[in-house]
Amino acid sequence: MKTTCFALASAFALTCFSTTAQADKLVIKGSDTLGAKLVPQLAEQFKAEHADATFDIAAEGSTTGFAALIDSTAQIGMSSRPAKPAEAAAATAKGVTLKETIVAFDGVAVIVNAANPIKGLTKKQVEQIFTGQVSDWSALGGAGGPISIYTRNTSSGTYSEFKELAMSKRDYAPSAQKMAGNEQIAAEVGKNANGVGYVGLAYVKAAGIKVVPIDGALPSIESVQKKTYPYARPTFFYTNGEPTGLAKAFVEFTLSPAGQKIVAGAGFVPIQ
Repeated sequence: MKTTCFALASAFALTCFSTTAQADKLVIKGSDTLGAKLVPQLAEQFKAEHADATFDIAAEGSTTGFAALIDSTAQIGMSSRPAKPAEAAAATAKGVTLKETIVAFDGVAVIVNAANPIKGLTKKQVEQIFTGQVSDWSALGGAGGPISIYTRNTSSGTYSEFKELAMSKRDYAPSAQKMAGNEQIAAEVGKNANGVGYVGLAYVKAAGIKVVPIDGALPSIESVQKKTYPYARPTFFYTNGEPTGLAKAFVEFTLSPAGQKIVAGAGFVPIQ
C-alpha cells in the first residue's frame, strides 16, 4: 500500500490518503448452462491476456442474470433464453437497456439412464413425458416402471425454453423434481433407472446416461447448425446497452476466433 501526504499550509494540517493498485473486476451472473463450464473457461484464457482482470461468476439461472443487470450488481448477464417482456419492462423502469448478444448455440438433449432400453422418442412422446400425460415407461416401449422426471428449477432459462421448444408451453408434471443445474440432472438420471431429464450439449458425457434421439435426430454441432434437431437454441450475454471497458473486452473476446474455439471445446456450437 502506498500512502501519500500533503502539508496544507493554510490550515497547518497534514492530510493523508492511501492508494492501492486494484485489478479490474468483472461481475457475471445468470445461466448455469453457460456459467458452470463455458464462461469460467473463457475467463481463464482472457486472464492470460489481461493479467489485472478478476472475475466474479455466479451461475444460478438466467433469471438471476437479468435481475442482476436490472439492479446494477453485474455487468454481464448470462442467459439461455431471450429476455421476457416483463424483464425488459422492469429494466426500462430502472433506466437499463437490455442489449442482447448471441455467444453460442446449444441443443437441449433429452437423457435417460444408460440401462433404459428406449431407442428413441418422438416430439409428441417427449411432451407427454414431461407434462405427466404418460407416466410409465411401458407406454413408450420400455421395460416398465414409473417415469422419474428431472428438470431445472424455475429460475433457469432452460426450464422456460424447454417448455417452449418441447412442451407446447404446457406445465411440467407435478411430480417433476427440480434441480439446480445441468450436472445435477445428469447425476440423478445416471443413478435412477427410470429417470429422464434434459441437459445442454456440454453435459451429455456424464456417467450413467445416454442421449435419446428425437424423431431420429440427435443433438450435435451439425444438427444444431442446420436446425434439424428440434430443441436447438441460441445462448446470450446481456449488458446494459453497449458494453464498455472490461465487459466490452470480454464480450469481444468471446466472439473472437479464439473465444469461439473455447466455445466449441466446451461442447457448445460456435456462432462462426
